[in-house]
Amino acid sequence: MHVREAKKLLRQEIWKKLETSHIVRFPLPVYGRIPNFVGSEKAAENARNLKEWREASVIFANPDYAQQKVREDALLDGKMLIMASPKLKHGFITVNSKNVKGVEAFASTIRGAFKRGRLVNIEELPKPDVIVEGSVAVDLQGHRLGKGGGYGDLEIKTLKNKFGCISVMTTVHDMQIVEAVPFEENDEKISIIVTPTKIIRL
Repeated sequence: MHVREAKKLLRQEIWKKLETSHIVRFPLPVYGRIPNFVGSEKAAENARNLKEWREASVIFANPDYAQQKVREDALLDGKMLIMASPKLKHGFITVNSKNVKGVEAFASTIRGAFKRGRLVNIEELPKPDVIVEGSVAVDLQGHRLGKGGGYGDLEIKTLKNKFGCISVMTTVHDMQIVEAVPFEENDEKISIIVTPTKIIRL
């Protein structure tokens, strides 16, 4: 079976499993999305306790719902937040925590980031200390499966090409960890998996 076909089948399997287990929440249906899972706040809290997080002054995060608490926590912790605009249509958005005191929850949403942050091109970006990506599935070899648009890989690649090696973390539900994610040579890997119940360093 071709790798892309295998990826597609695994996505369908995970989306179905999460849906039938009532693990997913708004926005629905989950198909075609990075799943917003029950316990994403707990996963964000676990990420917040990591040494990499505590020592970071700049956090990059994807714009999906499942990582909204991660983005809010970055601002609450006084860090600079870099967010990818959806599908990278408008490049990147930087949100300075100093400018959003008291409205961190709003500023960490897509609408809020556009309103309270600043659109920047890759040349203007500060170096993120940690990259946080959403995933549909991950395995213990560090392979991640996105929703199929290739934007997660593009975000990671763009940042690594500019800045070199950066820790890549994903926050997922435990059910999203699988035995093996089909991968292609140029797929980007992750170094830390954070779930509501555990932290796995790869």
